[in-house]
Amino acid sequence: MDKITAVIVAGGSGKRMGMDIKKQYILLKKKEILAHTIEVFEGCDFVQEIILVVSKEEIEHVKERIVDYYHFNKVKKVVEGGKERQDSVYNGLLQTDQTASYVIIHDGARPFITQETIYNCLQKAKETGASIVAVPVKDTIKVCDAESHKVEETPNRDKLWLIQTPQIFSFELLRDAYAYAKERQLQVTDDSMIVEAFGREVYITRGEYSNIKVTTPEDLIIGEAIMSEKI
Repeated sequence: MDKITAVIVAGGSGKRMGMDIKKQYILLKKKEILAHTIEVFEGCDFVQEIILVVSKEEIEHVKERIVDYYHFNKVKKVVEGGKERQDSVYNGLLQTDQTASYVIIHDGARPFITQETIYNCLQKAKETGASIVAVPVKDTIKVCDAESHKVEETPNRDKLWLIQTPQIFSFELLRDAYAYAKERQLQVTDDSMIVEAFGREVYITRGEYSNIKVTTPEDLIIGEAIMSEKI
């Protein structure tokens, strides 16, 4: 039986939210956003281990007020994040059970992911070694000059996807890809970029538009509506 670990990264500052409290601890339906996220993975029969990655000063708070309070038994460790997101993921990988077959990387501020989407992505990762959740873009995208903002190109929308999490990989593949990236000091914005740089193919699993990342105050309004639909 494959052993599956979920690494949930929740070390962001939440500056764009414009609030004193970090976004992952904001309440939605009287429960922290991070708690909603963990709850989904806690309920996945195929996930055996959850690693939480948070800022150093919040480790004890998360252990007491979220993990213990909500009785999340699959959370095995709460570990310190790094300077950048990729550093936080790497710290989580180091604390993952090294006998894991697959690792699921997910944003702590994406509480609306469904178990069905996670399962579908996992099945694709088992077939290919690397799969990421995404949805087709709805709008036309323009490539512009960084300074003048002059339009340089209009890519074919049929080939463009909005990337989300989870992103699921063979544990051995992701571990080796991260070692490769650290050796070369690569800077990336998501885990699939590291795997791509390592020379491996990544495949998309179609997700849901409701799987938003709560980043701005407007997202809270949308999140409340999404959660109301699920209740």
